[in-house]
Amino acid sequence: MSKLDSGISREAAFELLSQHNKEEFHIEHGKTVEQTMRYFAREFDPENEDFWGIVGLLHDLDWEEHGDEPMMHTIYAADDIRAAGGSEELIRAIQTHTSDFNTELPHPELQMEKILFATEELTGLIGAAVIMRPSKSIMDFNVKSLKKKFKDKRFAAGVDRDVITSGAEMLGWELDYLFARTIEAMQSFAPDRDTFQAAE
Repeated sequence: MSKLDSGISREAAFELLSQHNKEEFHIEHGKTVEQTMRYFAREFDPENEDFWGIVGLLHDLDWEEHGDEPMMHTIYAADDIRAAGGSEELIRAIQTHTSDFNTELPHPELQMEKILFATEELTGLIGAAVIMRPSKSIMDFNVKSLKKKFKDKRFAAGVDRDVITSGAEMLGWELDYLFARTIEAMQSFAPDRDTFQAAE
């Protein structure tokens, strides 16, 4: 794998996220996806872990301010990231996760882009399911419980199940395998965490 350059430090990326997002839910979602991406980067592309992480952190940069214009999602973000010194490859990677909605955006090609596409909505579903549990902990959460929540379309109704299924197909992974790996990823950075919030 070649070295990828985000053009922006993790600190600067977090500052950018905080400038454009005031709701704790959106900041936590960015951090959750960041850590999920870092987990997979350590396995698939360790030399680019920071790049994968920053992609995860900033993937929904413009959603809080422009969620009422879904066709423009990540297009507004591109200008903000560019202005902060972010690279074109960083912008491209972020834009791939919404290419199902706006087909003019680049489609996932790199493993990193496919993993972002497959896990981003899924982390929201897992987070929403975890806070319903008596323990409020990811550590005793499993694939069987997740499958029940995935099948119940009324639960976390804003989570697009088709995107998750498409992401698994892109990766060539069974849905159960994607579920298991994403739970593992979230367990790896949140052993004592009870702050997952419901997906909107």
